Parts: sequence; C-alpha cells; structure tokens
Amino acid sequence: MNAHNSPVSDFDVPAMQRSLREVVEEYDQKAERIPEELQRFKDAITALELSSCIEGVFGGSIWSNGRYGSAPSVREAIIQDALLKSAWQHVYRGLNVNRIASAKDRKRFEMSMENPPEFTMENIGATFEDYWINQRHHILKGLAECFCDLDPAYRSHTKVKIGVEGLPKRIIIQSTTSYGSWGWERTRDTLNALNVFRGKPHIEQQEYYELLDAAEEHGASYHDGIEIRRFQNGNAHLHFDPETLREINLALAEFYGDTLPDSPEAAQKPRPGTAVSKDLAYYPTPRPVIEEVMRRLYLDGDLTILEPSCGCGRIMDAIREKNPCARVTGVEYHGDRAMECRAKGHHVHKANFLETAANPIFDVVFMNPPFNGQHWRKHLDHARKFLKARRNGDETDGVLACILPASALYDGHLKDLGLTSPRDHGWYDLPVASFAESGTNIPTGFLIIGPD
Repeated sequence: MNAHNSPVSDFDVPAMQRSLREVVEEYDQKAERIPEELQRFKDAITALELSSCIEGVFGGSIWSNGRYGSAPSVREAIIQDALLKSAWQHVYRGLNVNRIASAKDRKRFEMSMENPPEFTMENIGATFEDYWINQRHHILKGLAECFCDLDPAYRSHTKVKIGVEGLPKRIIIQSTTSYGSWGWERTRDTLNALNVFRGKPHIEQQEYYELLDAAEEHGASYHDGIEIRRFQNGNAHLHFDPETLREINLALAEFYGDTLPDSPEAAQKPRPGTAVSKDLAYYPTPRPVIEEVMRRLYLDGDLTILEPSCGCGRIMDAIREKNPCARVTGVEYHGDRAMECRAKGHHVHKANFLETAANPIFDVVFMNPPFNGQHWRKHLDHARKFLKARRNGDETDGVLACILPASALYDGHLKDLGLTSPRDHGWYDLPVASFAESGTNIPTGFLIIGPD
C-alpha cells in the first residue's frame, strides 16, 4: 500500500490528538534513542554503586532484592518490543478500531500483538484502513458473526428475509458461570455487538458483572431490550423483545443484502454495496475460501480434476499452483471467461454445465455453482455423476467439494444427503462475509461428498 495516497496516511480523528504521521515520527524517534537511553541507565547504575563505597570496597548491596542482590537490568530488545506494542495499541484505540471491529477481529488483533509488524504508515494502512473505509460493514459483520455462532437460524439469509417470524426469540448460551469462559465471553460479545450497532459504547466490565449477578440472584436482569436469565446448570437464556429482534433482523438483512433471489417474495429491495456481481449469479471464489476448501481435500499426485462453471479460473489457478501434475478441466458457459481461462493455459470446455454429458472419470470435482435460487442443487446433483465410483470398477470413489449458501444446510435442503446440522460430517461453515470481495455477504459453507 502506498502511504502517500492512502486515506489513512494523514487521517486525523477526534479520538487522537495528533495525526498518524506524527505518531509514527514519535515512534521512530524514540526507537532510535533507545540505545542511548539504555546506556544512560547503565551509567546511572554504575554511578549509584560507586557512590555507595570507598575505593571500591563493597559495603553491602544498595538494591532492594536482597543482601547480595544484583543491579536492575533490562535488555534493549525488551524496550523495543514494549515501544512497538504501545504504538500499535495507541493507534488501535485512538482510531476506535476496538469499537468498530467484530469480537473475532479484536481477538485476532490481540493475538497478532504477540509478534506485531513494523510500525509504519504502510502497515498501519494495511491493518486498519478498511475499518475506516467500511465502518458500517464491520459493525454489521460483528453482529452477524455473533448471532451466526449463537443459532443456526441466523446463518440462513432466507429466514432473515422472511422477517422476525423466521428468527428465534430466545437463544441459549452454555457455560456462563466463570470469568473468561466461552459462554461468559459470548454473552458479553452479544451485548456489545448490539451496543455498537446502536451507536453505544461497549458495556463496562463492572456493569456486565452486575447484570450477570442480578440474573443469578433474581432469576433475570435486563439490558436494552434483552432479558438475561441464568440457571443452575450454568446456561444463560437471552430473550429479545420485539423491537430488539426487529433491529437484529434489519441489521442482518442489510448486511446479507438482496444478492440471491432464492428468498421468499417478501425479500427487501436491493441495497447499494451488495450488487457488485449479479452477472449470471457470478460470484468469483475468493482465494481464502479456495484455500480453506483445499485444506480438506487430497490434491496430490496424478489426479483428474473438474471445475464446473469455472468462471475466470481462480480455483483452477490454485490447484495448478499446489499440484502442477494434476489434469484439470473446466466447464464455462460465458465466452469471455472461458477465453480468460484458456489464456492462462487451462483446458476449458465452453458449454452449459447442466447440458454436459456426465463422464465419471474424475478423482475430484471442486465447484462454486451459481447461488441463484436453488439452482445450485441441479449443479451439485449433476456434478456427482462425473466422479469415479467403486461400483463402476474404479479403485476409489471420487470426491466432490461444493461451495454453497449456508441456507442449503440450515433450511433443510440437504436432508436427503444426510446433512441436517453443521455437526454432521461433510459440512463446513465458512467465516461470515467470506464472499464480501465478490459482492455478497450471505453466509456460506461447503460440502464434501462422494458419488451419487
């Protein structure tokens, strides 16, 4: 990132008294002076020790850690590390990223501070710029991440489109008894996500303690439209009043957007920012999604691999990088995209995949079918016919990996495949907003299955 044309490079915000560039300059100056300051510290120790003796004759330790205690010591690397972490934390809080970012993003940042990158304008921009450019996105993402983890219903964009009737009025959170436990953290994250969406500050630690204590002592406590009930088994029940549930519904509907017309007719009108990629329901697969699916697949050796509806060839690109020996074939209806794939050296058959005759010769089928309607199911069923199968005399069954809208599972459209819950073997949820760069925020996941 070029710091000179980055919106973050000279950004002054009310929470910070100075510009980011001034903060970086202060950091650089202090980092440069550390060796000099450390030497002054050592010289002061020597001077103190000399002032406590006559001609070098030891009369006793002047240090507080015992009769023969040694002088305090500090290493330059420790000072540099403390300064670096202080600088990052200052900007993180000064830009209010700790309020904008989702709970999961905050935890990732805290983990990254164990070994932070260099404190430069470029790195600050790369780390925090998107939180300022897309503040609304991250606030809604925080709400979506939180509620998607609480109840499967929130992963179905179709239930959100139906309205509050499609969403649960109560959620159950386990293990809320001890400080820092999973349930303790998750309940706090839920309250904070709603506070941020409403433009309010995070709940203070003391206030949170009082809410949980009151719920345990009196059976229930209340916080801005949420009733918290705690039980002896350690569970907490959060009950939402109608207005709060309506807020949750509208927030998730805004975040997921009107990108997929497989919701009921009551679906809301399209919103700006979510209609980036409606061309033939084409949502290119982001590289992190491809890598997450590939982690679950065996792709080594002389494999035959098919990508139906291969688009611009992102999946084929990744497979070729991982295994140049694999024989990869794509099928793509869109002429320009087929040409783009061929220009990169891929073998692509220009055709409508659903009209392509099944040929069960492939070890792996890796696909991101059109999300439009339940059209994906036709592609999924047809793709399974291209897999090798023992019943046909092959040594092993082929494997199909198919990226799908999460509603495929959570609305019960995969029951006939033995999948009704994210705990079932073969289904994997993807992180919230995994397809944001491609133009949709709807929850997604992927399925790994064998031949039909």
